[in-house]
Amino acid sequence: MTDTTVRPLPARSFSRLLRVAPPNMADAIVFLLLLAVAILVVRGVTGIAQPLSQLSVRPMTLDPANLPGYALRTMLRMFAALIASLIFTLVVATLAARSRRAEQIIVPALDILQSVPILGFLTFTVTFFLRLFPGEQLGAECAAVFAIFTSQAWNMAFSFYQSLRSVPSDLQEVCEGFRLSSTRRFLRLELPFAIPGLVWNAMMSMSGGWFFVVASEAITVGNTTVALPGIGSWLAIAIARRDAVAVAWAVGAMAVLILLYDQLFFRPIVAWADRYRFEQIASAERPSSWAFDLFRRAHLLPVILGPFLALGRLVMMLDPDTGKRAAARIREPIPAIEWMWRSFLAALVLGSAWLVVDYVGHSLDWGDAGTAILAALVTLLRVIVLIAVASLIWVPVGVWIGLRPRWSERLQPVAQFLAAFPANVLFPFVVLAIVRWHLTPDIWLSPLIILGTQWYILFNVIAGASVIPTDMREAASMFGVRGLQWWRRVVIPAIFPYYVTGALTASGGSWNASIVAEAVSWGDRHIEAFGLGAYIADATAAGDYPRVACGVAVMSVFVLTFNRLVWRPMYAFAERRLRLA
Repeated sequence: MTDTTVRPLPARSFSRLLRVAPPNMADAIVFLLLLAVAILVVRGVTGIAQPLSQLSVRPMTLDPANLPGYALRTMLRMFAALIASLIFTLVVATLAARSRRAEQIIVPALDILQSVPILGFLTFTVTFFLRLFPGEQLGAECAAVFAIFTSQAWNMAFSFYQSLRSVPSDLQEVCEGFRLSSTRRFLRLELPFAIPGLVWNAMMSMSGGWFFVVASEAITVGNTTVALPGIGSWLAIAIARRDAVAVAWAVGAMAVLILLYDQLFFRPIVAWADRYRFEQIASAERPSSWAFDLFRRAHLLPVILGPFLALGRLVMMLDPDTGKRAAARIREPIPAIEWMWRSFLAALVLGSAWLVVDYVGHSLDWGDAGTAILAALVTLLRVIVLIAVASLIWVPVGVWIGLRPRWSERLQPVAQFLAAFPANVLFPFVVLAIVRWHLTPDIWLSPLIILGTQWYILFNVIAGASVIPTDMREAASMFGVRGLQWWRRVVIPAIFPYYVTGALTASGGSWNASIVAEAVSWGDRHIEAFGLGAYIADATAAGDYPRVACGVAVMSVFVLTFNRLVWRPMYAFAERRLRLA
């Protein structure tokens, strides 16, 4: 007798079946996926459009049955912030790369903004949004989305800015030879060249949003407390109650969500973005994605994307006639205009500094400022040490992953989950270990900061290694370049611009992580390490706005000075000496 038992297909066979699915089946699967996404979005938006009082009528509970609904609300906030970050990046980073005067304002502003802690933003934005939408949950939702945005946007903006400044010079000369307008040059050259790095940094930004999701959803500023339904609020309640089971439920939900959006969103984009690698010889090993193959076989997707493509063609049609445009020429700055511009910048900086000093000076004295500066020096030492440690560990790992697309496909969701893992989950173990063995918090709380640093370096190094031209790698292999010489002559010059972007954003992430890492709680137990992060966290919890402003101002000065002395010279060196051509 023949065996008629129906056996499930292995996961690999199921993925291969989707890749070779006929167009009709592909259309049906894509339609069901898009319909499910639309239904979930509508349900999530319906929950947002409720009165603020509904949060008190139906408060957060730790019932696992409610966790899928909370996870949906969190995902909507994350993707809303990601879309806002993408728009911000395309506009602001392009302006900074195109205009020298705009660069003189935007780049220092990004240096400061990436270091300002999320609690610093929440202190001044929660009240604004709640007053903007009085009595509506939409105000609190906007505050939460803005907080997540502040943990995503700066990393993407720096990546895009670095890519625009490192476009190969021969391609720029081709654009000048064809006399392409600014719009066509952006759409035909700059945007495609920057896409691979932007995609990897978008993944890192998504994970960075998870790192601060607790602070963005469970908002407490002075006497104002708002707990929006979401995984972040779930974690905040579970930690306050010391409920380890509820914490495990939240971590499990995060893992499922990260796997879903990695397979259905980021992995297809990585496979699509590989076509924009700058190389003259096609690589034999390409990143793959079953979802990308499925979407590509479906006839439904081009119909949905048709209006967007038509809009792009309309922009190109309305663009001025490029044939009549003269080739771009470098103009020498006019001394009088340059002097007026620098005077304006100096007046702007001095005016801003005076406003901060005047505001803080009415409530604080020089002793408080001295305490903040000393705390900043301690936090700076922690940041420098942890950046060095993270670089030594993750640069070799990132190069190894980036040069192997097959392994990149397997390890990508794991890296995203580790990058998204919230530090709050480790608080119980850290607090109990410090109390049990009488450890020094100033030392043993410091490793928590690395959770906000190492992943920026890893993801940027992976992005840099993955776009090393195949012809360069083959030439190195043919000439027998190996070992230390291979690192010095091939790898480090190729990934250096990406590493600088990762290290720069990692330092900003470290200052942000210090707010969480230098003052930890588990139930009624609270442990602090001396540093600027604990200084700002205590001032925020007490609603002491002058002290918060003082801490944020000191942090901004330290970060801006360090970036100008260390990271900016590295940026200039990478742009001048390590550009592909």
